[in-house]
Order: sequence, then structure tokens, then C-alpha cells
Amino acid sequence: MQRFKTFITLTFLGGIVVILPVALLLLIFQWLLRFVSDLLTPISLVIIDVTGWQDGVAELVALLAIFASCFFIGLFLKTRVGVWMHDRLDGVLSRYAPGYKSIRELVVQLLGGSGETSLFSGEVALAKIYGPDSPITVTAIVTSKHDNGYFTVYVPTAPIPTSGITYHVPASCVELLPHVSVEQAMRTIVACGSGSAELLQAGHR
Repeated sequence: MQRFKTFITLTFLGGIVVILPVALLLLIFQWLLRFVSDLLTPISLVIIDVTGWQDGVAELVALLAIFASCFFIGLFLKTRVGVWMHDRLDGVLSRYAPGYKSIRELVVQLLGGSGETSLFSGEVALAKIYGPDSPITVTAIVTSKHDNGYFTVYVPTAPIPTSGITYHVPASCVELLPHVSVEQAMRTIVACGSGSAELLQAGHR
């Protein structure tokens, strides 16, 4: 009887492991489509009023217009005037708009960032957060190195690597894995440690 219950439980959990990620992905796509639709509606209504085009054509034109706007804004920001204007606007919003700075930093991290602001520009390491004599190590991303020899490391939590804890530890507690990319390390975090054996072997080669 116990074996039967175990079989049923494991089979049920196996089904959840397959179905739940798919369901969550569909929910994300549904939310994204609704968000894009709400964003396009005011623009497409103006296009319909002006041109008399059908809804589908108007929404497509509105979507292309948004993409084009993002492209040309990005192109403008590559100029000196664009950089100057962005710095001034960013400074004003950071000072007077509550939450703007946090939202900006979150978006930068999610999009891969640029230069040292990106988590993906860090180095993968094994960190001994309980001291150099502890046998316990955690997968970490080195985000900063300090003049006093300390490292700032970000330790992501499984299975959601965008949440985690920041530690400041001495160099003796950090073992860099130069042959392991941040993307490879993040995959093991999302998989709750699965694939870590290959990750560590790659790091010690």
C-alpha cells in the first residue's frame, strides 16, 4: 500500500513539474499580450480615426511605431546631446520621482545592463559565507572588488535568481571560477542545483 501511495505521489509530482512551467509561461504570455494590447489601443484608435484602416492593421502600425520610437530614442542617446539630456532627466527623476531609481536599476538588470551595472558582467565564484574554515560553499556572482581585499558577492536563491542576498567577504572566502559563465551558473540556480557537478568540474579545469 505504501509503495502504491509513493507511486501515485511521485507520478502526480512528475506531472506538476511538466505542467506548472508551461502554465506559468502561458500566464506570462497572456499578461504580456494584454499589456501590449492596452498600450497599443490609444495609438491604434488615433490611426483608425485618421486613416480608416482596420483594427488589425492599425495595431500592427502602432506596434511598429513603438519599435521605431525605441530605436530612434536609442540612436539619439548615442549622441552627445542625447547623453546630456538623458543625464539631466535621469538626475531630476532620481531626485524627485519616488521609486524611479529602483525601477531603473531593476530594468537594467533584467535587460542585461551595461558595463559594470550588469549582473552578467560579474564573475562566477564559490563563496564561503560562513568563513574560510567552513566546508559550506554557495554559488555566487562577484559584483565588486574592494581595495581592502574584500569581495562583494551576490548569492541568488533557487529557483528565482533575481532574488538573493548580498555578502561582503574577504578574498580567502572566494574561489573564482573563470571558466564558468554567469548564464551557466544561473541555469543551475533555476534548476535548484541540478547540473552543479558539471559546473564545478568546468570551473576547476
